[in-house]
Amino acid sequence: MKQGLLIDMDGVIYGGDEMIQGADEFIANLLKNKIPFLFMTNNSQRTKLEVVRKLKKLGIEVTEDHVYTSAMATGKFLADQAQNKTAYVLGEGGLLTSLHDNGLTLVETEPDFVVLGEGRNFTLEMVQKAVDMVLGGAKLVTTNRDPSPRKPGWNNLGIAAITAMIEEATGIKAFTIGKPGPVMMRSARKALNLETADTTVIGDTMDTDIQGGVQMGYKTILVLSGITKKEELNRYAFKPDLIVGSVKDIQFPLKWWKNETQKKV
Repeated sequence: MKQGLLIDMDGVIYGGDEMIQGADEFIANLLKNKIPFLFMTNNSQRTKLEVVRKLKKLGIEVTEDHVYTSAMATGKFLADQAQNKTAYVLGEGGLLTSLHDNGLTLVETEPDFVVLGEGRNFTLEMVQKAVDMVLGGAKLVTTNRDPSPRKPGWNNLGIAAITAMIEEATGIKAFTIGKPGPVMMRSARKALNLETADTTVIGDTMDTDIQGGVQMGYKTILVLSGITKKEELNRYAFKPDLIVGSVKDIQFPLKWWKNETQKKV
């Protein structure tokens, strides 16, 4: 029986532009022991290649087959919904590539979908245009609802803020693809060809990775190397299956893995 991992990146593998200590050895051991895994990120801005290059700069060697983004999940979802559809996009890089690769035509007028993703080049004019399109019948889809970091000097509003602007202006709720939503959590698992009981999520955020994993019936591991602090856990009605300081503290095989032949990392 195959066991596999869905691994968040920021706060788990790196923090900003710094690798979290031991993350390179952790990934190297997964590769060595042929444990299936995907880096599962809500960031829709980067392409798979850009993710791989960022990891390589940190000393972690993986391939594009190890990357699964909310942009990829969005492209696949929209392609599954209908063929030969059009989209107006507030987003960049990875999202544009994924929609194009999945057969959607990117347009500036009368789209079937308005799709929101991360970006730093949005203008109020573009947001107003998206509002008019949604009021005109376009379906509103957002790759994720990650909030702004809320730090002075931050030059990205955050996709949650952009989504909220359009929802307020139209009275229409966006359909969300990314974590903790079931669309991305399910499609990432299927991309690894895993069963629900054989899937483990590793993340640093209770509100996205862990919540999404719990809702899907996956096992979950919370690392305390990122956003969530141990003293905050009592605030939540759910809990992870395992809590560790960082990925270097994870021991294999995991206690819930049923495959007794899995080599110990």
